Amino acid sequence: MPASATSAPSILFLGKKDDERCERAGAFLTHHCPSTVTLFGAWGEKLPQAARDWRGDYVISYLSRWVVPQSLLDAAAVAAINFHPATPHYPGIGCNNFALYEEATEYGVTCHHMAAKVDTGKIIAVDRFPVYPADTVRTVLSRTYDVQLGLFYRIADAILTGQPLPESDETWTRPPFSRKQFDALGVITPEMDADEVRRRVRATSYGPFQPYVEVQGHRFKYEPPADV
Repeated sequence: MPASATSAPSILFLGKKDDERCERAGAFLTHHCPSTVTLFGAWGEKLPQAARDWRGDYVISYLSRWVVPQSLLDAAAVAAINFHPATPHYPGIGCNNFALYEEATEYGVTCHHMAAKVDTGKIIAVDRFPVYPADTVRTVLSRTYDVQLGLFYRIADAILTGQPLPESDETWTRPPFSRKQFDALGVITPEMDADEVRRRVRATSYGPFQPYVEVQGHRFKYEPPADV
């Protein structure tokens, strides 16, 4: 059962380190529910002992770099939920990249119950927005994180006011994308036609992360325009 509106729920918030939107989400919870435990981590860091020892009502994973173990899922008396930066059509890693590669015309964010296998739990809510032909990884990610923060506030409002979490009839439409699939998306070969190369460049060109072609053991990275 949800925590009542008269008693503050016990919340564990797991977020991405050095991320402005994660910090805003965590600060919102601690302001309105001071007992909230907020933990921020980066790729490769171990789950802190404070999380392993935690017991309470809600675990909230928000762009967290940790895979939440079953023991911590079981420690949440009400729910353990995750905010995934994609629609149910793009579970797993590199979700925005695959959406751009497939030339999707819409994208979005998903809040769902966490299960032992990543991005498979029952869906709570989905928010969507259109994807335009001129969109890039950078522009899609920026809008994704804005929309995700809005969805977070809506779900957090339900938690803090003692309301039941929403229930969606949407389901995940495919298995989660793997690291191997994501890495392969950034590889260009001489045999690919111009359209395939264009789609891969659009899908994977972002800051220091660029697609590449490998010839005779030498790797040549794509050099993007200055505004990408």
